Amino acid sequence: MPKRRDFLKGVAGVSAALFSGGRGVADAGMPSGQIGAPAGKRREVFIGGRRVKTVDIHAHCFVPEVWDLVKDSNLAAAARTGLTGPIALGNPQRLQDMDAQGVDYQVININAWGYSAERSLARDIVKLQNEKISQWCAAHRDRFVGMASVALQYPDLAADQLDEAVRRLGLRGAAIGGSCEGQELSDRKFDPFWAKAEELGIMVFMHPQPAPGTTQNTRLQGKGGLGNTIGNPLETTVFLSHLIFEGTLDRFPGLKICGAHAGGYLPSYSGRSDAFCGRGAGAADCKSLKKRPSEYFKRELFVDTMVFHEDGLRHLVAEVGVSQIFYGTDYPFDWPVGVDFVLNAPFLSDAEKEAILGGNLIKLLRIAA
Repeated sequence: MPKRRDFLKGVAGVSAALFSGGRGVADAGMPSGQIGAPAGKRREVFIGGRRVKTVDIHAHCFVPEVWDLVKDSNLAAAARTGLTGPIALGNPQRLQDMDAQGVDYQVININAWGYSAERSLARDIVKLQNEKISQWCAAHRDRFVGMASVALQYPDLAADQLDEAVRRLGLRGAAIGGSCEGQELSDRKFDPFWAKAEELGIMVFMHPQPAPGTTQNTRLQGKGGLGNTIGNPLETTVFLSHLIFEGTLDRFPGLKICGAHAGGYLPSYSGRSDAFCGRGAGAADCKSLKKRPSEYFKRELFVDTMVFHEDGLRHLVAEVGVSQIFYGTDYPFDWPVGVDFVLNAPFLSDAEKEAILGGNLIKLLRIAA
């Protein structure tokens, strides 16, 4: 079954079209975004005749300089796939693509890839990655904010890394996987990391990585890229569900966590979790919860817009509310999720479109408006 790093490898160095599915009402005639777009005029997004800022929560990068740290380790194969192409931090193609797509800011993150590293190597990898992301964001303050990497396999170290990344390097949050070497992140061993995230008041962006039982489920082999199309949202669903039912969100009620790929399947089907809590054995399982599972999407849990169909976005808004939704593209992968997906949504008011496209994140990540 193709793994996430295999998907990444196929993208590295390749220019792939990113279509937006139409034009915004207020900026008809502006070009749709393209991955691999040539340098040209920057697309500006207007809503109701007013210029608004757009922020992409779901934008991947990779720090090529880590190669010297891992080239002789078992992480070399995973690192090699991110050394070139638009995912490589520093490639000017990133800014050209953002200009073409109408993205003012990217919230850049590194998809978790080094959880198998032993402690000293994990410390060195994360230190280098966070410093390089910080430097890039400092050099482009009007286009980027960064999310820290952390070595979750060592929760105490991860907490220290997050503290340094936020307090010293100016990063705005953390990017993590949905599990760590087969362990659920709701396990109490990870509480030091969650406690630090709550203390700092930062956003945690969770993105799936290869994991047994979800993205690596043997039933997802074959045609359709099911490890990605089904497995990735499933990993997010399992991750969020464990945080709810194992009490992590109750122990740390100040957490702010964004689940990639529209939160997986949970936001669209949280009613089943609510129903489980109201009957039979489920009532006992949920007795210690401070609220219904769906209600964690009113404050602690956030999602991105990667649902692709207009009715999917409509349902997402109905289930979790506009305040919990961020615009996301999965850059540099070629998904059809341009700004027009939100701009053309007839069920959204102008204020709601602005909130989703950037307003929510501008507030939560303290981005200069």
